[in-house]
Amino acid sequence: MNKNFTKKNLTKLKPSATLAINEKSKELISKGKKVYRFGFGQSPFPVPQKIVSTLKENADKKAYLPMQGLPELREAISKYLTKKTKNSFTKENIIITPGSKEGMFLMHMAFNGDIILPAPSWVSYAPQAQIASNKVHWIQTSADNNWFPTSAELENKIKSIKNKNIILILNSPNNPSGTTCNNLKELSKVAKKYKIIILSDEIYTDLKFDKKYDSISKYYPEGTCITGGLSKWCGAGGWRLGFFAAPKQLNLLMDNLKVLASETFSTVNSPVQYAAVEAYNGNYDDFKLKTTNILQGVGMYVYEILRSNKVLINPPQGGFYLMPEFINKKYKTSSDMCVAILKETGVALLPGSAFGFKPNKMLVRLSFTDFDGNNFLKNISSGKDISKFEVEKYAPNVVAGTKILSNWAKKL
Repeated sequence: MNKNFTKKNLTKLKPSATLAINEKSKELISKGKKVYRFGFGQSPFPVPQKIVSTLKENADKKAYLPMQGLPELREAISKYLTKKTKNSFTKENIIITPGSKEGMFLMHMAFNGDIILPAPSWVSYAPQAQIASNKVHWIQTSADNNWFPTSAELENKIKSIKNKNIILILNSPNNPSGTTCNNLKELSKVAKKYKIIILSDEIYTDLKFDKKYDSISKYYPEGTCITGGLSKWCGAGGWRLGFFAAPKQLNLLMDNLKVLASETFSTVNSPVQYAAVEAYNGNYDDFKLKTTNILQGVGMYVYEILRSNKVLINPPQGGFYLMPEFINKKYKTSSDMCVAILKETGVALLPGSAFGFKPNKMLVRLSFTDFDGNNFLKNISSGKDISKFEVEKYAPNVVAGTKILSNWAKKL
């Protein structure tokens, strides 16, 4: 058989680093090794019971739903986005996808142009662009600007690209850094000047620690698409439900997404769509407040233990990640360092090179979700800041793993 039967743009791709570390952790655990699972980013909290009940009540819904998604769900999401962004969204400009990841992939497949990614960026943005044969241009960012590009860096990058069909992908709060973008308005001015498209990945927006929503779509609504879903704030990652929203000025892009959706997944799981109506129409402010407070308390605990002259780290501002940088000359790459840390301490981390950084930059992503979120929720009061004592009591794996990692860093 001819060895060249696969597409060349796929041959250099590897399985997602986040999924790979999860499988490796499971393998080590099955062999009896204690593993602190700081590598895989998954919500530790249960799906709110009323949403689960709605799913059960609609388990008999077996008919195909409209390709674009259940009208009631798209209407609920349009109201959710309109309220948050202060821009007008309609159900016609929203498509329901099996996870926000699939919506982004469809965008890459429909788009004919180049992609700008800040380093760091989520592990799947670049591979998706590569699969779609869209060239990726990285902007290397710094901790001084919260790991986001400055307006000058963005403008310089745009000027250096010959192809003027460009999408910039922004994710705030950010995976992997846990930081938020403080210069959205300035970036929007550059984007508007050069008429580039922005994809605002807002999957973590309901887990922002200051509880203040901000989106670049507020400043550049006509050129910004938004993705979101149930996997993070709702804890329903395995349900695979997301959405892709585009302004009417990008109707051509949306029309192409609909074609791709109709020829690939056809429609999203029917019972899950009915449950999602409850998720977006119901009042879950108290649930979001409690889970966000827990994540902030745990994240700040980890931050305070790790930061030192051996570990440079920005405080967490949303989501459930931190991105420490280890000052050392022992390891040549962040990947080598992560392998050594897992082997020597049992702490599973992801290397910064998986997120667009140069391999010799000793950054890692740390997910502080290795705790029983349901138990934590049951034992705290709503609206209350989380104490150090509560973190130590209800997130013992996170505490133990962080202390082990801190002690390991001190020996560098």
